[in-house]
Amino acid sequence: MKKALIIDDTKNIRIMLTKCLELSGYVSDAVQNGIEGLELIESQSYDLIFLDIKLPELSGTEVLKRIRKKGINTPVVIITAYATIKNAVECTKLGAVSYLQKPFTAERLKNTIDALNISNESFSDYFDKALSLFSENPLNPDIYSILSDAYRLKGEDSLARKCSVIRDIMSE
Repeated sequence: MKKALIIDDTKNIRIMLTKCLELSGYVSDAVQNGIEGLELIESQSYDLIFLDIKLPELSGTEVLKRIRKKGINTPVVIITAYATIKNAVECTKLGAVSYLQKPFTAERLKNTIDALNISNESFSDYFDKALSLFSENPLNPDIYSILSDAYRLKGEDSLARKCSVIRDIMSE
């Protein structure tokens, strides 16, 4: 079963997210501040994180910075009532995969979860294809083209560029 973490200081949001995620096949942990969230992220593995921006003690943006700095690439959905373009850009640069503005409906949340699940399945398909090519010929540059596309799909532009460079070197 997939596992999600909800970090939001609003109890009703935590309850709604937990229920919607449960209906989508996730088991969830929910905490009310960034410090508790970081403690769980460091001690457990999650498939998806919902993160409020405006939190007591430690902002959601700071939580996102810290988890990325630790090399944790779990997909993060930002949820906020205080949406700004600056904040959206900053969170996207830090690797947030989606941005939900409060208040949001259960249907909008479900659509976001479904889109992420499709994206994750597509990502897995790319890796299956790359693995198949690797088993045939580990020096095939197409492997790195596929990996580049997969990382780009996940928003991992840095890794996508690295794979493209490797492909170009191997093609020479």
